[in-house]
Amino acid sequence: MADKRTKFVLDESRIPRAWYNIAADLPTPPAPVLHPGTHQPVGPADFAPLFPMALIGQEVSTEREIEIPGPVREAYALYRPSPLYRAHRLEAALQTPAHIYYKYEGVSPAGSHKPNTAIAQAYYNKAEGVKRLATETGAGQWGTALAFAGALFGLEVKVYMVRASYDQKPYRRVIMEVYGAEVVASPSLTTDYGRRVLAADPDSPGSLGIAITEAVEDTVKRDDTRYSLGSVLNHVLLHQTVIGQEAIEQMAMAGERPDVIIGCTGGGSNFAGLTFPFLGQKLRGEADYRVIAVEPEAAPSLTRGVYAYDFGDTGQMTPLVKMFTLGHDFVPDPIHAGGLRYHGMSPLVSQLKAEGVIEARAVHQRATFEAGVTFARAEGILPAPEPTHAIKVAIDEAIAAREAGRAKVILFNLCGHGHFDLSAYERYLTGRLEDYEYPAEKVQAALAGLPQV
Repeated sequence: MADKRTKFVLDESRIPRAWYNIAADLPTPPAPVLHPGTHQPVGPADFAPLFPMALIGQEVSTEREIEIPGPVREAYALYRPSPLYRAHRLEAALQTPAHIYYKYEGVSPAGSHKPNTAIAQAYYNKAEGVKRLATETGAGQWGTALAFAGALFGLEVKVYMVRASYDQKPYRRVIMEVYGAEVVASPSLTTDYGRRVLAADPDSPGSLGIAITEAVEDTVKRDDTRYSLGSVLNHVLLHQTVIGQEAIEQMAMAGERPDVIIGCTGGGSNFAGLTFPFLGQKLRGEADYRVIAVEPEAAPSLTRGVYAYDFGDTGQMTPLVKMFTLGHDFVPDPIHAGGLRYHGMSPLVSQLKAEGVIEARAVHQRATFEAGVTFARAEGILPAPEPTHAIKVAIDEAIAAREAGRAKVILFNLCGHGHFDLSAYERYLTGRLEDYEYPAEKVQAALAGLPQV
């Protein structure tokens, strides 16, 4: 029997004590990571210039549980466990028999789910004597989270922010600087690669692939610096699984089990954070769920990309990983969901899609903002542009339940608030918001440049 409450809250003693590692339950082992030069499987020494050894160990671990260090759990207590909400008012607005739940990660100091891994990465780097972190960010949620974590652990942080988002979201830059980070627009004049990109295209909007190259170049040129990534890699997705572990317990409090679980996907971090603990149950035969990854039509790697080895960055400095990709040279259109403007997808999420464990859908920008406004007017929370993609599909599923006259339990991840995205909402409300189509020719050109592995 479903609980009629609106909010399901856990005491901070219920913060998970271990991260869940889905690699332990995959039906087939993950494909090996390859060296960008030799195309041979990499070892720990190849990652050492970029990451501390503790994170390298987590990247390749197949242990089902990895203990969360005490200082990380203490920092998590600033905002975890995050609340689970039953969207009663949205259900009424949609006149649906579906029960809609959302896990709200916008309660963190940075306003999104990103501190779940930023805090962990800052802790492990500090423990190994690192003084400075370099990173990239799209919409700024990851950069904000790492700047916050750097302040917690006394680390310098340099952020290469994708130019399109740097221009669209100036207050994201400001909050990063308040936390103490140095922020530059990417492509920038502070790296060799950035200067090459600007020489070829002075008006480049940038991309996450370009910004990653700049951050990696920055890292390898300094002995005191390590690289920090907010998505894609196994250890990053691992740290986010506190979301789903809490959600499993909170759904039990509500007296329900989800039929459909939905998350937006750019590189895969918030999607994995919510869904991987549930998918672990599915893979172990303990439960069954439909799980849907939602991406933008302007950067549809899961729905339109190819499953192949590719570079994670445009400058071809990162190792090769097997993923759904649109090609490392692909530069997405400047959609406002900057966190989803990436050419590839997490290898773990990609493998789950390739093996038919999860579904994927692509949605257009204006439709996502329409869903975001509908949600805000019903529930009162203004969502960031990224989770509006999940909201759009959650609404679609709820309407389908209404038309079928069948109850359904829907769970999605509201991975961040939209307080710094008001200019995008203004464009939508005034009818000036762009609606980018799938850029077939750009993708075909980029895919022609995939490495031959």
